[in-house]
Amino acid sequence: MSAKPKFDFDKEGSLTIGDVDEAEVDRIAASFKGRSLFITGGTGFLGKVLVEKLLRSCGELKRIYLLIRPKKGKDPQERIKDIFENVLFDQVKQLRGEKQILEQVVAIAGDVLLPGLGISEQDLETLRNEVSIVYHCAATVRFDEPLRNAVFMNTRGTMYMLELAGTLKHLDFFAYCSTAYCHLHVKTLYEKPYDPPANPHQVIQACEWLTDEEVSLIERKILGDIPNTYAYTKSLAEALVVEKFNELPAVILRPSIVIPIWKEPIPGWTDNINGPTGLLIGAGKGVIRTMYCNSSGYGDFLPVDIAVNGILVASWRNITAGTDNTNRVAHMTSSNDIKVSWAEIIELGRWVIENKVPLNGVAWYPGGSMKSNYWVHFICMVLFQWMPALFVDALLILLRYPPVLCRVQNRIYKGFEVFEYYANNVWSFDNTEAVKLRKLMNNRERKTYVIEKIDLDLIDYFTNSVLCARRLILKESDESIPSARRHMKVMWVVDKVYKGIWLFGILYMLYRCFFAS
Repeated sequence: MSAKPKFDFDKEGSLTIGDVDEAEVDRIAASFKGRSLFITGGTGFLGKVLVEKLLRSCGELKRIYLLIRPKKGKDPQERIKDIFENVLFDQVKQLRGEKQILEQVVAIAGDVLLPGLGISEQDLETLRNEVSIVYHCAATVRFDEPLRNAVFMNTRGTMYMLELAGTLKHLDFFAYCSTAYCHLHVKTLYEKPYDPPANPHQVIQACEWLTDEEVSLIERKILGDIPNTYAYTKSLAEALVVEKFNELPAVILRPSIVIPIWKEPIPGWTDNINGPTGLLIGAGKGVIRTMYCNSSGYGDFLPVDIAVNGILVASWRNITAGTDNTNRVAHMTSSNDIKVSWAEIIELGRWVIENKVPLNGVAWYPGGSMKSNYWVHFICMVLFQWMPALFVDALLILLRYPPVLCRVQNRIYKGFEVFEYYANNVWSFDNTEAVKLRKLMNNRERKTYVIEKIDLDLIDYFTNSVLCARRLILKESDESIPSARRHMKVMWVVDKVYKGIWLFGILYMLYRCFFAS
């Protein structure tokens, strides 16, 4: 077993929180007492964790209304029940009972793509009379989403939400969940509004006039230096929110790259393989052997439970102090407290998969490296990813099985087209607001809504993340770990033998060329 990876920030140590005074009150939970909330994107990754945390820690709220897109033959409230079947909600169901939380969470049939959000007049009247807090989290997070679709979902959808918010009779807080990576031309991002790349109203109108095909023809010209439609449309949406600052108690929250749960309710939980988790699984399966990446650079990653805690703490501060007395833009980022380079992430992930949580059916022993030169990376990708994939798929076709690896490599290639831009650039994020909020919280609140580095162990975090991905995404049971470990040892031998044969062949050819008589 290889030695555990070490990190520079480990030397700084983690913060500790003192004992909780019995007299301390959870003011954050109290600020939600008796209130009704309206949430879009509640069925997404961040949204599910937000709903779970509200039910578990702020249980005295009155109602959570979730915007649910209607599905043929399925009642929206039935979809709520389906969401609560996820293991994420097991703890809160045990604490409070499934019947009670189902009474608190109500589905509102609608769609952010439709005018008025497609909400019935009866439901609109309910929202107008009851809701005082709004979280707009709905968005397409696909970086390669066609521009017209992304504008309608991310930008026009936000416009519709703001229009609805303006009709709510008791609105005290409107939070737009943006991203720290939406103003990519700014290398050091501060907690303030930035000018959008275009007039959002004109972009929406143009997309409404033009067809998908017409927009796709000019997409690259419209985006300019912005690498993807996600960043472009989120920056446009921010501008729409800023326009309403004088009319609505609205704020912009900018989380960075949201990754699996760190602490609660289930360490490592995720419902997707975006971000580092996908890289670890790809590398752990042996299908990713090379990456074009600045190995000393870093990304800003934030566990989703910490992002949700930040949302709730920011809500409390703005509800109690009033948005006129607070900064209207807040970052939820981690790199000022913890910087983990891409090289360290790869080293850590490799160690966890090799020594703690091997994956089933690895195509090759995990290996490879990051390349600072694109063409070296490209050659290695052809030699060590595409050629083996073509060879294996050819065998599968001969054996009358459907080909698999070429399709996987195509998805990896498209993913890398997005990843490489972020992996070869570095941004810094001011987090003054988070530092201020930490100072305002009492010990009870700091332990319930963690937004700082406390008892952090990256080995444990990555182990839990891979375990949950193994169980929930790959559907691999824990009982198969011993056999996966044996298979990993076999693949280690195969890898060494294969490399040894290649090395012997090269040396033999050199000998024949230069030394044989």
